[in-house]
Amino acid sequence: MKQANSKHTAPATPVSLNQRAEDNLRFIRDTMEGASVFTGVSGLGYAGAGLTALVAAWLAAQQTSDTAWLLVWMLELVIATVLAFSLLVRKTVRQGKSVFSASGRKLLLSFLPTMTIGGLLTLSFFLQGRVSLLPGIWLGLYGAAVMTAGVWSVRVIPVMGALFMLLAACVLFTSVPADLFLAVGFGGLHIVFGVWIWRYHGG
Repeated sequence: MKQANSKHTAPATPVSLNQRAEDNLRFIRDTMEGASVFTGVSGLGYAGAGLTALVAAWLAAQQTSDTAWLLVWMLELVIATVLAFSLLVRKTVRQGKSVFSASGRKLLLSFLPTMTIGGLLTLSFFLQGRVSLLPGIWLGLYGAAVMTAGVWSVRVIPVMGALFMLLAACVLFTSVPADLFLAVGFGGLHIVFGVWIWRYHGG
């Protein structure tokens, strides 16, 4: 009678307590980071962008052609973006965090799609000769983008976005010069909220 061969399974390598603790801590850290808000938005960056917008609004109002007017505001867009983003990066590094943390990525991904549509509409309306509609579109889309992205940042930012949308309605339904509203929005609101963020949220 043939004896049955017994099969032996090699015991699994035990996971050390240290490894389990590290895995648990990593999970907790990733979960907390994903649920946290991004506080690296720079108040000084907003205020600086607001000051450059006031200059741009004055310069744009002096232009006699749609092309020159749009060129002024596109140049302002580049200057303000570089200024605000560089100060955002500096503040984030000072906090010991990364711009591309979980909360930072959520903020950027909430902000960029709306702004991309704004860029496409700007080009389309310029080519159609409908530049007069652009200020309302800029203020409205920027306000919507800020409100959406602000969910992942400090609480005051969605308030600023709502005020931008209110200004958009004023531009679209009144005859007040558009450059004035652009100065109030991209200039005044950025300065006021920038100072607030600088004062109460660390720079």
